[in-house]
Amino acid sequence: QVQLVESGGGLVQPGGSLRLSCAASRRIFSINAMGWYRQAPGKQRELVATLASGGSTNYADSVKGRFTISGDSAKNTVFLQMNSLKPEDTAVYYCSFSTFHQGWNYWGQGTQVTVSS
Repeated sequence: QVQLVESGGGLVQPGGSLRLSCAASRRIFSINAMGWYRQAPGKQRELVATLASGGSTNYADSVKGRFTISGDSAKNTVFLQMNSLKPEDTAVYYCSFSTFHQGWNYWGQGTQVTVSS
C-alpha cells in the first residue's frame, strides 16, 4: 500500500518560516494534482494550496503571498514553503495526491505545525 510521508513540521515563532516535504513510499501514476490541507483543533480540514500537473497553483486567501507550493508529480514529491507564519497557521498539515481515476485518494499521516512565542 502506498503511503505519503510528510516531514518538516515543528514549533516556530510568529514571523518565522518552515518548509514541509511530502514523498510517496512507492510510485503513484496518473497524478493530476498535489496539495496541502490543514486541520486546526475544533475546525474542519481546509485547503491550503494545490499544484496541478500542468503547473498551475491555487492558494487559500489566508496564505496567499506567504506560502508557496512546489513539487514534481513524476517524482511524487510536493513541498510547502511557509513564511511569515502566524499563530492562526497552527494546525496539522496533510499532503495529498489526486489521480485522474480516483481523485484525492492519497493522504499523508499529518505533521504538526505550531506557531507560538
